[in-house]
Amino acid sequence: QVQLVESGGGLVQTGGSLRLSCAASGFTFSSYTMKWYRQTPGKERELVSSIASTGGNTNYADSVKGRFTISRDNAKNTVYLQMNSLKPEDTAVYYCNANSRWSGREYWGQGTQVTVSS
Repeated sequence: QVQLVESGGGLVQTGGSLRLSCAASGFTFSSYTMKWYRQTPGKERELVSSIASTGGNTNYADSVKGRFTISRDNAKNTVYLQMNSLKPEDTAVYYCNANSRWSGREYWGQGTQVTVSS
């Protein structure tokens, strides 16, 4: 059974930091590109960051560049999102996504709430 379980969300003040984790199971984690998305009510889900299967290529939305860092540990089947200098506009539900262009399979986590107070 495929599972992506996010953790690490919560309430933080402006300028604070959080580290999100996404623990994967049930598929070959090291073969998948991992992504973090976020969504606020009434808006489309937004791609925040992605990391290639080997961890050698990362990408970020312009809105988080220089503040967020994505990483992965293939030995632990876990992807992380270190979020620094948080702003109220970072408030959203953050979702972990696993994507394989080769197989066409895609999996989603249940999401974790991040709230940044001003």
